[in-house]
Order: sequence, then C-alpha cells, then structure tokens
Amino acid sequence: MTTVTMTTTDAAPDAPEVTSSELLAVVASRALVGRRTVFAGIGLPTLAASLAHLTVAPGLEIVYESGVCGAHPSHLPETIADAVLITGAEAVLTIPALFGYVLQGGHIDVGFLGAAQIDKWGNLNSSVIGDWHSPGVRLPGSGGAMEVMANAREVFVVMRRHTPRSFTEELDFCTSSGPDRALADGIRPLGAGVTRVITDLGVLERRGVGDELRLVAVHPGVTVDQVREATGWDLKVAEDVTVVAPPSDSELRLLREDVDPDRVYLR
Repeated sequence: MTTVTMTTTDAAPDAPEVTSSELLAVVASRALVGRRTVFAGIGLPTLAASLAHLTVAPGLEIVYESGVCGAHPSHLPETIADAVLITGAEAVLTIPALFGYVLQGGHIDVGFLGAAQIDKWGNLNSSVIGDWHSPGVRLPGSGGAMEVMANAREVFVVMRRHTPRSFTEELDFCTSSGPDRALADGIRPLGAGVTRVITDLGVLERRGVGDELRLVAVHPGVTVDQVREATGWDLKVAEDVTVVAPPSDSELRLLREDVDPDRVYLR
C-alpha cells in the first residue's frame, strides 16, 4: 500500500499516515465543489462523492448506475445494487429511464469513473490487459462507463497507480471513447469527456476536444520528473504546476469515522 506522510497544520502529531486511498478520495472530493449531480461508480468515486456531500458540496445529488438518484445511504454500498442505496433515495428509475432521460438528457454534471488504462486523450480501458483474444487480465468491462463518457458534461477519473502501463500511449483495448476518438468515428458526444485525472502522484487536466492531458499539480514530495517517468507518453506540463494541499485532519476524520468506518473501500 502506498502511503503519504501527513503534513497538514491541523493534524495531530501522532495521527496515522494517510493511505493512497484516503489521499485520492480527499483530493477527488474537492474537485466536486460547485457541482450539482455526479454519476458515481463504486469504490473511490463513491468515497469521494460521499465525502464531498459532507464538505464542499452539501447539495450534491449522487446518481448510481442501478437507477438510484439522490442516494442517502446509511452506510457505504458495497455494490451498485446494494439495498442500502434504496432507503431514503430521492428516486429509483428503471435502467432505460436512467440512461435515456437522465444521462442522455444531459442532466449529469460529472461522471466519476475508474479505469485500468488511460491515454493522453482521455480514452479509457476497463476491459482487458493484453490481447483481446488471449488477455493477461480480463476486467469487468464498460458497465455504464461508455454512456457516462458520452453524455456527462465532464468526466473525472481516479487512478490508484500512475505507471507507464496504466498511462499508456496506446490502450490495449478502448472501452470508453473520449470525444476526440468518437468524433473521428463520426459520433458527436454531448460532453467534454475526461477533464481531470487524479492519481497517486498528482492531477492531470484537459480542456476538451483537441486537448491532451497535462500535469497541473503534484502531491507533496512528488516531482514533475517522477510523474513524467511514470507516464507512457511525452507528458505535457502546465507552466505553473501547483502542490496539492494534503488531506486535513477534519477531512480524514470525516472519511475514517463517518464515510467509511468499516473500511469498505479504505485500505
């Protein structure tokens, strides 16, 4: 497990180290400030959305692929079909209604996704690692990721490991096409595709069609050269790369004690 030494001013001197899961969840939650609706995948996206609901985005409506809109679970769901999502939800829609009216209707501000691989244009692979016919690893596949990519106003991606194998020049398989690739195939998506990628090394961003991902921020103790070496293409770098503020004591307390006290996703 990757760890990052906590250096926040409001952290207790004997506070435990921050795990990579906690770091990613906190930084991702901050990105949701000002957003109204988020389509959250299970795992780190759920952690981030739940923490944002308690901090920077109290009015955030969390939507799940199972058709649950405005979820208010008593504790974190373990799957998108977890019954805990139903109790207290604002609405539960059929899958055709969710994808046909909510997603394709342009009502999702941010789609929060994960992936095994990503390229410089924000295309995602969540299907196979290796050759399609004889893969080294077979992954869950698209789920609703392709629809989220095509129809959410923008997409945030959380990647646990920033390595040349995961940040690759060419995907082993393209599960979810970003707008550039879709346009090249004659398809016009509604949204901007991936605009932000949060990793264990820093934050990458792109503005939309025609723009590559570029490094805009690093975590404390990480250098720009480290991120470049961990990226499988010639990574562009912003003129002013900032240092991400580490998780505060209050953010960590909420995450550990209120959001995920049973360590469903924190590890």
